[in-house]
Amino acid sequence: MQLKIKFLKWSAGFPVVMLNNKTAENLGVYSKDRVILKTISKPAREISAIVDVIEEILAENEILVSSELKEKLNLKKGQFVEVILSPMVNSLTFIKKKLNNKRLSQKEIESIINDIANNSLSEAEIALFVSTMYEKGMDFKENIFLIKAILKTGKTLKLKNKFIVDKHSIGGIPGNRTTPIVVSICASAGLIFPKTSSRAITTSAGTADTLETITRVEFPINKIKKIIKKTNACMVWGEGLGMVPADSKIIAVEKALRIDPESQLLASIMSKKLAVGSNYILIDIPYGKNAKVSLSKAIRLKQKFEKIGRYFKKKLEVVLTKGDQPIGNGIGPVLEMIDILKVLDPAQQGPKDLEKKSVFLAGKILEMTGKEKKGQGIKKAEEILSSGRAYKKFRQIIRAQGGAIKRLIPGKFKHNILSNKNGKILEINNKAINLLARIAGCPTDKFAGIYLYLHKDDKIKKNEKLLTIYSGSESRLRAAVRFYAKNKIIIIK
Repeated sequence: MQLKIKFLKWSAGFPVVMLNNKTAENLGVYSKDRVILKTISKPAREISAIVDVIEEILAENEILVSSELKEKLNLKKGQFVEVILSPMVNSLTFIKKKLNNKRLSQKEIESIINDIANNSLSEAEIALFVSTMYEKGMDFKENIFLIKAILKTGKTLKLKNKFIVDKHSIGGIPGNRTTPIVVSICASAGLIFPKTSSRAITTSAGTADTLETITRVEFPINKIKKIIKKTNACMVWGEGLGMVPADSKIIAVEKALRIDPESQLLASIMSKKLAVGSNYILIDIPYGKNAKVSLSKAIRLKQKFEKIGRYFKKKLEVVLTKGDQPIGNGIGPVLEMIDILKVLDPAQQGPKDLEKKSVFLAGKILEMTGKEKKGQGIKKAEEILSSGRAYKKFRQIIRAQGGAIKRLIPGKFKHNILSNKNGKILEINNKAINLLARIAGCPTDKFAGIYLYLHKDDKIKKNEKLLTIYSGSESRLRAAVRFYAKNKIIIIK
């Protein structure tokens, strides 16, 4: 059936169309069904979309499309498109096969990923796939197939340079915002660092959330190439590039479910590194109590990453770092950026633990690329940081991305949590701290978060400040304070 395009200022976050009752009846579709839209003009383009049925606004020959569809198909008002009922997708059969703990072939995994990228699977169906990966896992071959399939559905960044580097942390540790510091040090040393970062999945902030407090993080690929040519680096939101669209949709579902399957974690990280053409890859796996993984699981993950690196013929190293407590003082986008600026700026005093870890990671990359001899990387990284070269490079990258360094002030509503006794800090629960920051409004409220005054093994006196909770909302602040009172977040002995 050919229908006439109609627009309203309407975004659903994913491709959606609206039909009036009569048109839906003629097509044989109901609300929440899927249809395929196909452009009549050549070259023909098509996409799957979810249907919503309404009684008013639309005539029988019209179809109202969301802004996502308008952009993806480059649609114009009054244009006609072919609309048909979407057939049952085979990939659901393959997801059910995996649910029965059977191995999937390359074609079956490609089918699932293509259907996710093309919007042929609903969020509920993607959630079933994510849950199945979480429950049943994938073997090495399946993981390779998954990485290749995710790469195949998106764009790639082609840069002509031998020294293209990248790093990634598996996350989960509050305040672990080393990336902007590492990128600035390495780019200052002449390495090419096209850093694509994610938004928060289970934590209070991702690197992209934090960078957004002072600069743009979404650009088309041609603009990113210009930024890199000018500065040796970029720090952008990976999902906004169209490099790994299937991965972006899976991550959106993972956020809702608050789970991060190991097989998807491996595929997500490696597909992004391969998409930007990295030749040298450093993976940081924080481990410990209240981290994402235990030491034994970290060792297992390390072996899997290294095996995948060898398969794709990349120089890949994995470092296991202690992750049994937050890093830095700030937790939440603005508070973490304040920490970053303090570490980068030689005129300021930043958190020593954040500085030490950043220098360690940057030193590793300098050694991996042969820019520095083995054992000399940390010394060189420290020199670049203390000289102000890294800060100068950071400012250059931020300017190239349309941003500026500015004074940052956390949320206007705040509450101090005081120690109820003298003693020593025995434990800081990472997961609970992340949840506390999210209750306060992170990462959506960039100014919300937590400022930690002390760390594990530090001594504290009664009525001394443990932390300050910030929020842009009084009600969220009250909820965060109640949550802290009811849970053992910081244990003092």
